[in-house]
Amino acid sequence: MKEFVLIFRLKDIADFKPSPEQMQERMNWLGSIAAQNKLVDKGNTLLPAPGSAKTVKANNVVTDGPYTEIKEFISGYIIVKAENIDAAVEMAKANPIFDQVGGNIEVREVLKRD
Repeated sequence: MKEFVLIFRLKDIADFKPSPEQMQERMNWLGSIAAQNKLVDKGNTLLPAPGSAKTVKANNVVTDGPYTEIKEFISGYIIVKAENIDAAVEMAKANPIFDQVGGNIEVREVLKRD
């Protein structure tokens, strides 16, 4: 099986604080992936910029936060195992919280280096 990272993005910082019910739904979704032995890393929640992020560029230039033209922010990620990207996309589609708050999930294959 391959590994895929599911990157959670939100459009508005107000969406960053889901209700307890929404969090329980997300935990149930994560639990269903774990029960299939397809959860590689439960990931983490990332704090929203500004103040909690820096960007390092060439010549050791450091700026606050991500690029300003980004209209959404990454709120977290998990890593899952799946046969292919389509199977990983189906896992992402089942996530209930982004239907509720209007975000999106980017699915990317993880390149394993041996």
